[in-house]
Amino acid sequence: MTTLAPPPSQEDARRSHRAAPPADGGVAARARRLFTGPEDDPRWARPALWAILLLATALYAWNLTSITGNTFYDAAVYSGTKSWKAFFFGALDSGSFITVDKPPFALWVMGLSARVFGYGTWQLMLPMVAAGTGSVALLYRSVKRDFGAVAGTISAVVLTLTPITVAITRDTNPDPILVLLMMLGAVALLKAVRNGKLMPLVWSAVAIGFAFNTKMMQAYVVLPAFFLVYLWATNVSLGKRIRNLAVATVALIVSSAWWMVIVDLIPASSRPYIGGSTDNTVWDLVIGYNGFGRIFGASSSVGSQGNGASFGGSSGLYRMFNEIMGGQISWLIPFAAIALVAGLVLRGRAPRTDAKRAALMLWGGWFVFHFLTFSLAEGTFHPYYVTAMAPGVAALAGAGGVLLYRAFREGSAAKWAWVLPAAIAASSVWAVVLLQRVSGSGTVYTVAEIVVAVAGIASVLGLLVGRFTRRHRLMGFAALAAVVALLAGPAAYSVSAATSSTNGTNPTAGPSTGGGMGGGGGGMGGAPSGTNSGTKPSGSAPSGTRPSGSGSAPSSSSNTSEASESGSESGSESGTQQAGGGMGGGTQVSSEMIAYLKKHQDGATWLLAVSTDQTASSIILESGQPVISMGGWSGSDNAMTLAKLKSLVKSGKLHYIIVSSDGGQGTNSAIATWVKAHGTAVKSSAYSSSSSTSTSTSTSSGLYRLDASDVS
Repeated sequence: MTTLAPPPSQEDARRSHRAAPPADGGVAARARRLFTGPEDDPRWARPALWAILLLATALYAWNLTSITGNTFYDAAVYSGTKSWKAFFFGALDSGSFITVDKPPFALWVMGLSARVFGYGTWQLMLPMVAAGTGSVALLYRSVKRDFGAVAGTISAVVLTLTPITVAITRDTNPDPILVLLMMLGAVALLKAVRNGKLMPLVWSAVAIGFAFNTKMMQAYVVLPAFFLVYLWATNVSLGKRIRNLAVATVALIVSSAWWMVIVDLIPASSRPYIGGSTDNTVWDLVIGYNGFGRIFGASSSVGSQGNGASFGGSSGLYRMFNEIMGGQISWLIPFAAIALVAGLVLRGRAPRTDAKRAALMLWGGWFVFHFLTFSLAEGTFHPYYVTAMAPGVAALAGAGGVLLYRAFREGSAAKWAWVLPAAIAASSVWAVVLLQRVSGSGTVYTVAEIVVAVAGIASVLGLLVGRFTRRHRLMGFAALAAVVALLAGPAAYSVSAATSSTNGTNPTAGPSTGGGMGGGGGGMGGAPSGTNSGTKPSGSAPSGTRPSGSGSAPSSSSNTSEASESGSESGSESGTQQAGGGMGGGTQVSSEMIAYLKKHQDGATWLLAVSTDQTASSIILESGQPVISMGGWSGSDNAMTLAKLKSLVKSGKLHYIIVSSDGGQGTNSAIATWVKAHGTAVKSSAYSSSSSTSTSTSTSSGLYRLDASDVS
């Protein structure tokens, strides 16, 4: 007997249609899934991800040509486009006299972009925007893998709207590259934990090694969490876990140390001086200026304990919540901390190899170790460092939030009826406090404060009423209100960072709240000040547009704190750079002086020798010529000696040097004395027009000419 099956329902037909492979094969299917997501994903998940990635790209790349880059790194990238030697070493100048005070991986990434597309603002920013958006995509994928699409989406939105992440991704500091590499390491580690195989663990170690070659010891902050999670949660024997970790440690050492070993093995006479070091070695830079000096304050070239505290406030557990740092990173820290503890409790009885607990341990360790390191660091500390903590906070907000919501909705224990509302209330109240601190700074912050208060109250009340009346739809709407309440404040700061000018050396988001910080201004969408986007450096300077901010002072109040660290000040908007501090302090370098120097360069390798990196980098970008920084970032590096100066002058590689009339900070008195005794002072009237506003006198500008005949 033949029986007829009932006709398929519309939903079955839709499922069958989605599951059926396309007639043109697997390539088309993979292309379709790229935009629609896997078959088992909710229909909204992939479109939501694309929307978030579009939002991230828009925030990071908005008004791209007006972005204020860090002239220090901009100049090094430009120099690398002119010399492969300067490229490899990460030298500030194309003559390779001195390196920047960081390893060169981020410079390589920007430099390759500049070599392919030409040197200019968008060419340098392209890798940064890609790194920022890539980090968001990686976090989404990782959190979604263990906690679902809702958790992944929330985590991606939180990372996208972290104010300091928006500010630093719109800059040429190396931190966006650092975060992307650390994210790659985390994703590979979690894969190694799940499948127990060696190679994902090795690739995780290699990613952290490249992160080390981006910002040295900061890349290692996550290592305790990585080691702990793998050792605890991987589903292989203890002996194999230990052996795999040993192999990965070797990979970490090799991928971290290869550049350092090569550079330190090259004779000092054949390479540039290692900026920031005390003995001209990368190893000293690792353990000193970029290592323990940042933690304990004994920085090799910055100096005393606690120097640089004005950038992020005094060290201590409250640092992340103070008036400077609070609006940059702390919005969701209360929620993340509660979610971490509660999530670990909820997974407490799970097997040792439980993937959800392993992920919570990883992201929780990422958050906790960064929080403690940044809070307690007594050395030089910039607010943008904490962008490295943002993935941990974002992951905990998404993953922990979903775990708390499920426990709140389904759990029978009365205690879980209060944890989620308490976490939302804590972060909502803190957001109101943060927005009250900037009350009057702009309408957007007032609106955000109202939204936070109303949505926060609605969320808490809706959750409690829905829980006790078993109205699940009400709880769902309350959860959406919680997302609005927790993200309104960060969104206001992030939009401000994307639409207002920030300090290229020390970028922050939102209005300035004290401590000499450079915020994005009180208003929204104001025209960038202190920038000259669209202008091209003269002579053989870069093609395309110069990264804005080069050769001009940021308009924010952070100039004061910049000067306190570097011993120098940037130039004025009239086109001058201060050769502040050290051997080049106290003299303005005008465009007219630069034109004079280029005209009388007489075949010298270097256009000029000045005191500090800031002055040198501005002149490099203005002139397109190599300039010597004799004292590094702060003017206190021992890069230039009298013997080296005499050798350069004798060989005709250097003719001009600026010497401060009053000595200045970090002055090498032997060099200053010798230059004044043997050099020829160049009067300012030799290059200044009658309309010049230079503060230099007509008889002495601090500029001296030296020729081979002056060297005895």
